[in-house]
Amino acid sequence: MPKTFSSHRNWYLTTLASISNSVETSIDSVSSSKLVYAYTNVISGFSATLSHAELESLRNFPGYVSSVKDTSAIVDTTHSYQFLGLNSNQGAWPESDYGKDVIIGVVDTGVWPESESFRDDGMTDIPSRWKGECESGTQFNSSLCNKKLIGARYFNKGLLANYPNLTITMNSARDTDGHGTHTSSTAGGNYVEAASFFGYASGTSRGIAPKARIAMYKALWDEGVYLSDILAAIDQAIMDGVDVLSLSLGIDGLPLYADPVAIATFAAVEKGIFVSASSGNEGPYIGTLHNGSPWVLNVAAGTIVRQFEASLTLGNGISVTGLSLYPGNFSSSDVFPIVFVDCKNEKELKKIGDKIAVCLDSNDKLTEQLYNVGNAKVIGGFFITNNTDLEFFTESRFPAAFFNLEEGQNILDYIKKESDPKASIKFEQTRLGIKSAPKVASYSSRGPSPIDDSKDNINLGDGSQEISGYLVSLSSWIHFELLIKDFGF
Repeated sequence: MPKTFSSHRNWYLTTLASISNSVETSIDSVSSSKLVYAYTNVISGFSATLSHAELESLRNFPGYVSSVKDTSAIVDTTHSYQFLGLNSNQGAWPESDYGKDVIIGVVDTGVWPESESFRDDGMTDIPSRWKGECESGTQFNSSLCNKKLIGARYFNKGLLANYPNLTITMNSARDTDGHGTHTSSTAGGNYVEAASFFGYASGTSRGIAPKARIAMYKALWDEGVYLSDILAAIDQAIMDGVDVLSLSLGIDGLPLYADPVAIATFAAVEKGIFVSASSGNEGPYIGTLHNGSPWVLNVAAGTIVRQFEASLTLGNGISVTGLSLYPGNFSSSDVFPIVFVDCKNEKELKKIGDKIAVCLDSNDKLTEQLYNVGNAKVIGGFFITNNTDLEFFTESRFPAAFFNLEEGQNILDYIKKESDPKASIKFEQTRLGIKSAPKVASYSSRGPSPIDDSKDNINLGDGSQEISGYLVSLSSWIHFELLIKDFGF
């Protein structure tokens, strides 16, 4: 910065006034019409609204290094602590005192402060080194922060610069999406007893660092996500004094030297901040990693040794087990007729009436079968398939369970032998000790980075079907069926 200027901001404003094509060229007018953010920590630079001619003029000014067009970014969701080997008697938890006083800064969609995960029961006084704030806004005031949720800020000047006539529906740090509440409570949520997802995974929910502090930086909006806002959020998080920075976002197609998020996270790491970022949700294909910075811990979603099931008891007394996350009320004592039917044939399905349809997925038609059974108004569906990637399918809006070929053969054999086959089913079963875990979840992005071939590895994190805080007011959509729940995966 030239010595004639009192601050970087003043330098930027003077420069913008010099290149402005408008009649108003005073510093004050430029401040309101051109400059969006002046960054202090992530880079020595700024974001501004410029015409092509103004940008070309700026490139000729002393001190200019590079520029990147403000673009949108991609937003990347009880038993987990046991699966990770965390033990209250030895190891990482007692050694770190459960993350006591570690300040986790989360750049995301905001936070739902009323969630039980953000209660401050058992929390000590906020560390004196903390410089952050709890900003007021729409349906959010500073009293909603506490010793657990110690900070909440929001950033949307970049979004509004791109869409000047846009109205922000929730102009505050309050979460209307659920993603930010989910990620922040997963990282550092407090203990919540009797947590479950409609009866599944019941137990005490907690973040991986339950004594840590949470600071939310809302930069991801329902109306859009822009790099300038993300940079401003990271810039402020560094200034506020976070110890850890969590980013469930990324951008594609930019080399590291031109990637503003990569540059910003490098600045954070230089200042001693640990940065963790999601690898992306564009799996199962290789080369889809969108956070390839070697100084960032890139985390893929991994499965855990827990499975959600339904147990089926056939009329001959044989019990078989299938996968299910059906959340509705269903009596396990009732016995229903079951019938084997071609579930690709809608007309045949609609003829069976008050029975449970048994479907055999022989040609990867599971999606079609699920849709048809759901529209046929039958009691439910049992789906026999060799498809092992069933996470999406198990969240059914009607009573449904999914069986492998071995278990399914027991069902088919029973139907073939009985003139009036019947069965009862019990949902909300949680089983631990699944031997196939951990493995990368099907939806999680894989390396290598398309930008940096040297970044060919990612770190597998616990992240598939995690139970953590969610929005009380936000509906859980299970395949387009409206349900309400305080906790989500």
